[in-house]
Amino acid sequence: MPRYLFIGNYSPQGSKALLTAGGTARRAAIETMVSELGGRVESFDFAFGSDDVYSIVELPDTRTATAAALTVNGSGAASVRTVVLMTPEEVDAAGQVQPNYQPPTS
Repeated sequence: MPRYLFIGNYSPQGSKALLTAGGTARRAAIETMVSELGGRVESFDFAFGSDDVYSIVELPDTRTATAAALTVNGSGAASVRTVVLMTPEEVDAAGQVQPNYQPPTS
């Protein structure tokens, strides 16, 4: 199943709600959402710095990952960036594809 890294940032109202409900409640809510979408949460970690949350999830496909990201972003409580993750074997397979690309010339 494809894996995705969601990098999240809370809005001020999202941070206030997080402080009230707690981190474990937030993780449980994400696990429920992902499970209902047919996936699984591999990791869910809070962070210091420019990003608030890093979560790696398995989801059935890109359409499902897009729906999850749009739903979170649309809530106004948080915003997420999504990164598609690939295994080393998938990179090996990609190296076997030979696109016919012509770079621009001057």
